[in-house]
Amino acid sequence: MLAIFLGALDQTIVAVSMPAISAQFNDVTLLAWVISGYMVAMTVAVPIYGKLGDLYGRRRMILTGTGLFTLASLFCALAQNMEQLVLARVLQGIGAGGMVSVSQAIIGDFVPPRERGRYQGYFSSMYALASVAGPVLGGLLTEYLSWRWVFWLNLPLGLTAWWVTERTLRGLATPQRKAQVDYPGAVLLILGLTALLLGITLIGQGQPIGSGPVAGLLLAALFGLGVFVLHERRAVEPLLPLQLFGNRVAVLCWCTIFFTSFQAISLTMLMPLRFQSITGAGADSAALHLLPLAMGLPIGAYCGGRLTSLTGRYKPQILGGALLMPVAIIGMALSPIDGVLLSGAFMLLTGIASGLQFPTSLVATQSAVEPRDIGVATSTTNLFRSLGGAMGVACMSALLLSLLNDSGFSLAGEALIGSLKDGQASAAVQAQLLQTFRNLLLGSAAVSLLGLSAALALPNRELRGRQ
Repeated sequence: MLAIFLGALDQTIVAVSMPAISAQFNDVTLLAWVISGYMVAMTVAVPIYGKLGDLYGRRRMILTGTGLFTLASLFCALAQNMEQLVLARVLQGIGAGGMVSVSQAIIGDFVPPRERGRYQGYFSSMYALASVAGPVLGGLLTEYLSWRWVFWLNLPLGLTAWWVTERTLRGLATPQRKAQVDYPGAVLLILGLTALLLGITLIGQGQPIGSGPVAGLLLAALFGLGVFVLHERRAVEPLLPLQLFGNRVAVLCWCTIFFTSFQAISLTMLMPLRFQSITGAGADSAALHLLPLAMGLPIGAYCGGRLTSLTGRYKPQILGGALLMPVAIIGMALSPIDGVLLSGAFMLLTGIASGLQFPTSLVATQSAVEPRDIGVATSTTNLFRSLGGAMGVACMSALLLSLLNDSGFSLAGEALIGSLKDGQASAAVQAQLLQTFRNLLLGSAAVSLLGLSAALALPNRELRGRQ
């Protein structure tokens, strides 16, 4: 759980340090890639670690990932310019990919399917804790020490995680089959996913989809992933066994978790921005405004895990969360900006809806595949979770910019940025921003219906027994 917490923490703790980093290096051109580089690298690394864990043993892979993450944190803390920091963050993301995906696959080695929901609920609570602790810790360390302490903090935590993992997993079995690593497949997957995520990131930063850089990246992604699929059909030991996509339960769970992550990650960006831009509140108040969403995640994960263990079935929990999601988002959209309790209640329900689906979908996937494919199935689940989050942030950011530009005056550059910088917006601008975010959230609720469709199509099967 410490490895999960470290990997998730570095997605949130750095964000509040961005102004200080930009001021010290006097460089804003690469600032967005301090976060994007980490997320892209982690997403790309996840399926590769999953397959290598199946081939060489998960203990070796999680130790490798934790060691690389800790070493890269040292490089981040010592960076002397923005280029060095971005490169170190990419290395850190590669390490985090191993920590996150392999940790969850290890549960499949030790815990019977009907008991996994409870443990995956614990993992989801680490994500929730990181989403709350990250901004708070990052703000305190940056304000009273230096932004570099955001990365220095990882050294004792990372070394502790490595030492505990090395000792506790000594008895973990190592695969006895001869390893044949699909290196061409790994290269093609890296190129395809990197191009896709970079294109998505640029769209989220405001570049039109028809622009040269975005179109080039998306075409490269289409070509790279297409060649990857053709190669995997002929590979002796494929990196991502395509027969897994013939497993109905696994595919529907991946669709569900994709759209759940789409909502959860994009809302962690939209709701503080909505609150801060309209009211003129500071970053600390915006972080507290997000607290109900973060609290709902472990509540939903715990309840979903317990119900899965008691009933042995996964569909009721996933379907319940998928039904609750659009209702809760519509409630947030219609809540007045000064209705703190009402908005907080709907944010809590959104967190519960996400928590009900995240760990249960993973448990259902692990139960649906053969034991020898648990590692790659788990990493594929995490891949769809990361892709959903990246797509959510990019699509909602692009839609927000579009709605602002269609509002009748240059809100995108004037009202939103101005209100964040100078305080509360004027009454007219405030009303327009409120309507813009309301339309944005209603669009988000419409997208969540796709996840509900996948949940409805899931077969209502019982998990494998406790043996």
